[in-house]
Order: sequence, then C-alpha cells, then structure tokens
Amino acid sequence: MNIATSFDSLHLMANLHGCDGAASLMRDVTTLRASCLQWVMETELVAVGECFHQFDDGGGVTGVVVLAESHLSVHTWPEKSFVTIDVFVCNMNCDNRAKARQLFETLVDRFQPKDIRLYEVERN
Repeated sequence: MNIATSFDSLHLMANLHGCDGAASLMRDVTTLRASCLQWVMETELVAVGECFHQFDDGGGVTGVVVLAESHLSVHTWPEKSFVTIDVFVCNMNCDNRAKARQLFETLVDRFQPKDIRLYEVERN
C-alpha cells in the first residue's frame, strides 16, 4: 500500500527522576491542570479537551490535554519523585515542532528533575 501523505510531526517523551522541587505540581490536580492549560496557551497550541485525575491520599496526578495538534500528557508519582511527560504534535498544514519543544522544555523546567531520560520520535 502506498499512501502519499506529508505532515510535520514530533513526539517528545521524558522520564523525569528526582523531581523534589515540584510538590504542588506533583500532588495537586488543580495546580497541575491550570499550569498545563496555561503552558499550552503560552506556546500558542490549541487545547480542545482535557482530563485530569487526583489519586487518593496525596498520591500523584495524571492528566491529558487534547490539542488540535495532538496531545500533552503528564503522570506523577510524588512518592518516588518521578514524572513522565509526553508531547505530540502533528499537522498537515504547518510545522508545530518548535511549539512542541517549547512546551516540553517548560514542563521539564517546572518539574526540576535531577535526572532526565529523553525520547524523541519524528513521525511522518
């Protein structure tokens, strides 16, 4: 099967270890949700939906922002000072890779990890 399509896409993922300085982002669903939506807006990506969940007894938070360009997801384990983040953008009309990188870097900076495992995939 030969499908002739061309689009610019980038999938950025990271495992962030030692995130001791970001307690409110890791433990409070309201803070993480508001922050993620703000960061999406600041990078001029378009949020079209979102779902965030707080786990019991000060546990972690998981959240997804559905973007017109694709998605952002964050999962936290405060008891392990561990966070995973995932930013994926794709578009047939424009290249949003710089915006994805900006959003991704903002997330990494805010969680202040001591150790970062980065994964990057160009999808086309």
